[in-house]
Amino acid sequence: MLRRHMETSVVSRLSTRPSFRVPALMVALLVASGWPARANDSAAELSIGGLQFVRTNDVAMASEDLRIALDRVSVRYQFANATSKPVTLTVAFPLPDIDLSEAENVALPSNDPVNFVDFETMVDGSPAPLTIDQRAMAGNKDVTALLRELKLPLLPIGGREIRVADLPEATRTRLVNDGLLMPAGMSDNGRQQYAPGWTIKTSAVRQQVFPPARTVTVEHQYRPSVGSSPDTILRSSLRRSSALGQEVARYRKEYCVQDAFLAELDKRAGNSQANTAKLQERRISYVLKTGSNWAGPIRSFKLTIDPGGSDRLVSFCPGRLKATSGNTLEYSASDFRPDADLKILVIGTF
Repeated sequence: MLRRHMETSVVSRLSTRPSFRVPALMVALLVASGWPARANDSAAELSIGGLQFVRTNDVAMASEDLRIALDRVSVRYQFANATSKPVTLTVAFPLPDIDLSEAENVALPSNDPVNFVDFETMVDGSPAPLTIDQRAMAGNKDVTALLRELKLPLLPIGGREIRVADLPEATRTRLVNDGLLMPAGMSDNGRQQYAPGWTIKTSAVRQQVFPPARTVTVEHQYRPSVGSSPDTILRSSLRRSSALGQEVARYRKEYCVQDAFLAELDKRAGNSQANTAKLQERRISYVLKTGSNWAGPIRSFKLTIDPGGSDRLVSFCPGRLKATSGNTLEYSASDFRPDADLKILVIGTF
């Protein structure tokens, strides 16, 4: 069952690693994470097998104003046609991939099996029609047609969840043989249980005309998937555990956690083994690299991070982005070529 937005998942893949044994409660809070929320416009062309994202030399991104909050992500682009003629492109906004084999680690904002982040788009102030392109993949194999032939939902959430035990035996056997149903433990009476094992790839697609000699303003907003934990591995009493050293190192690298951040966290959390300050984690990801698919760099880029409270600690890797006028939650850059995606860590009381 896919988890709803802001809930904490407690199923752990790390618990199966023989070299990394920690108490069950710690495993739960360490890796109870939501899927990354992908987001950034990219020029694309539709071809057999799904969307192929390509570069364009005809349209430049004049500016991008990105605001990331735990309950809403919004972005405002201004595009400029670099030619003397109208340019029509298939523009795609990639939604997060969902690996159903790890469904217990997924937090979905919506029960809509297609537009599961409530994605909306405006062009020059007016709502823009779009098509949702959704495909099911098992490794590199497109299994969309097979699932539709078997009358199975691509994304089984809400009332569309698949009851494997109720499937015809021939269907169940075919799905298992094709690797689309994965072993998922044993039932109370000792029978093998299965869960869906394919990955859902989704993009919101539209045809966009870029007239010459003027800019086109495109605005997106959606509800992100947010990973959450009821504690944080970065508390002093946890991060100094040798058993958790590998995970702490990963956190420090992925979120560029600095010593000053940890010092402030220690001040708030204290040295108690128990989480007496009731600190929690929220994690959010944003795919930024597709912004480099347009002609030239992004001439003016601005990022605002809204953690939902002034007392919450925020850490991420800014790269070339510089804080605006000393505001540590507003960043900007000129002639910006994004070469990495954003991963943001927020710690506080929620």
